[in-house]
Amino acid sequence: MTSTTSSPDSGTTLFPLVLSIVAAAATGVLWAYANPIQLVPGVIQWRIFAFLPPLVGILLGWRSGFICGYLGTIVWSLFAGTFIPAHSLLVDGIMVGLTGLVPGLMFVPGRTSVDRNALLRIALVCLVVGLVMVVAVSASLAFLGIFPFWWAVGYLGLSDIVPMLIGTPLLVVPAQKILASAHPAGFKRF
Repeated sequence: MTSTTSSPDSGTTLFPLVLSIVAAAATGVLWAYANPIQLVPGVIQWRIFAFLPPLVGILLGWRSGFICGYLGTIVWSLFAGTFIPAHSLLVDGIMVGLTGLVPGLMFVPGRTSVDRNALLRIALVCLVVGLVMVVAVSASLAFLGIFPFWWAVGYLGLSDIVPMLIGTPLLVVPAQKILASAHPAGFKRF
């Protein structure tokens, strides 16, 4: 499915920039308050909205995906009371930002047909970038003495990778249609 909404030559970059900041705030709030399944009560929840950074990256552009993941992590950690400057700003923020950046670089809806194979590739990319993120964040948490490495890998993997694997491919096409109808003139991905 091609869409003028993600055409790199049309419109303005202000729309995806503003939308990525709004999505980042929503991501942080949803991660802090709308995760009913506690994997480790009060510390790690099943982030059912972990698909937002890769989805934003694919739909609005790689920079938008990074902003959504990075700022979403900062907002979440501040609201959840888990903000640790070195970890949140450097490791966690950057690695979660990459979960939006990498899919946004690899999939451009205006240039890539979003068929069954593309959705499988999106899931595979989410799996790989999610694994890299989980390993890096777990290493940081272990280095800081917060959690044992393998313990963190297991729980963070369940928390983040599963929703990214399911939610991102499942929501790309409907979200693309919503964006196309909301902004029919198109915009530049950011």
